[in-house]
Parts: sequence; structure tokens; C-alpha cells
Amino acid sequence: MIPWLERETPFPPLERALKEPNGLLAVGGDLSPRRLLDGYRRGIFPWFAAGDPILWWSPDPRMVLFPAELKVSRSLAKVLRNRRYEVRFDHDFDAVVRGCAAPRDGQPETWITPEMRAAYRRMHALGYAHSVETWIDGALAGGLYGVAVGRAFFGESMFTRVRDASKIALVHLVERLRAAGFGMIDCQMRTDHLSSLGAREIPRPEFARRLAELVDYDQAPGSWRQPIERVRVAAE
Repeated sequence: MIPWLERETPFPPLERALKEPNGLLAVGGDLSPRRLLDGYRRGIFPWFAAGDPILWWSPDPRMVLFPAELKVSRSLAKVLRNRRYEVRFDHDFDAVVRGCAAPRDGQPETWITPEMRAAYRRMHALGYAHSVETWIDGALAGGLYGVAVGRAFFGESMFTRVRDASKIALVHLVERLRAAGFGMIDCQMRTDHLSSLGAREIPRPEFARRLAELVDYDQAPGSWRQPIERVRVAAE
């Protein structure tokens, strides 16, 4: 039985998550900042379709990207060196979330529902949720958003309207996290796209152990509008 979360019901232990569907842990609760932050600190995230109850997940294995393991192809390194773009942090968070929520080829529906968008706007206002944006010729070309807790970053979604725009944002995010001493980016589930950039799967117990060490850092929330001045790129 998957437990139903009332407003004050704590999350169950990660070990109780289902193997099929992989990682389903609980149902219900709410998307308040308190609930979301408690989930992230434990390695639990919400993911559900419009019209469904809130579903909470902690898959095993877990896809993560360690900042030192980022892979940059020669073609992407060339794009980064050309600098025909501008990267901004927290400049237009809402626009990034809307871009991530827009329908994609073969995926007419989105899990980023109005309820989810409102929840992450609240998290952004509190200084926990952040956007990384690639701008080209004054237009938003792509980007990503996620949540920072302690020295762990939890990637939620990314989108691109121009080739490599989301990858550019990710490289700049990784540089910022390196400079701030972050130890891990949670990518949730495996994709070929993330694998090509250096992300890899680790067992859930290892993920939980590493996460517990990172979220205990006293990393104050706040805006990320101040950019990292220089991105150092080494192609494979």
C-alpha cells in the first residue's frame, strides 16, 4: 500500500518506495514550501499529471551529475567560446518555467501543471528555486530551473528553442555550483541527453548518504542574479 499523506503526515522511509513504478513512495500532501523542502532534503520529489493527486518519488538508482564530471563535447566547447549569447541567473524565472511546461514533440501533455508552477514561484520568491537562462539577440533561447538546498542542486526541467541553448545554461550552472562548493546535481531519472553530459546513476542508498552530507551545509537562500564572470571549459 502506498501511504496517503495528510497535511502533517511525514514522508515514509525511502526503502518503502515501489520497484514498479520505480520510486513511487507516497500520494497526497501539498506543495507548500515546507513540504517541498522536506522532500528535497530526503531525496523525494513530486511528479504527477494534471488531474491526478500529488505523487512523490524516490527512484533507485538515481541519476546525478557531479560538477567535476561534466562532459563538454568539442562542438559545445566551440559554441561556448564564441559567446554569441548571454547567460542570466534568476532574470525571468516564470518565463523559464513556462518554456519547460510548453508542449514538446510527441509529448502534448506536461507534468508542470499550474499548481506546480505556482508552487515553484513561491519557492523562487523564498530564494530556493532558481533559473539559468540563455539569451540570444535579446530573446530567451533556452534554460533550466531547479532548487538549491544546502550544497545540493535539484534539477527540475530544461528546455531549448535554439540548438545547445539548454546545454549552455547547464555548463554555466555547473560553474556556478563549483564556485560555491556544491557537491551534486540531482537529475532524478536517467536520460540519454543527461548521460552525454556526464550524469550517471548511483544506488539510492549512496544518493541518500551523499545528500544528507550536502543539505546540512548552512547555505543561505537568496537570488542568484549576480553571474559567474567566467566559464572554464575543457572539451573531451
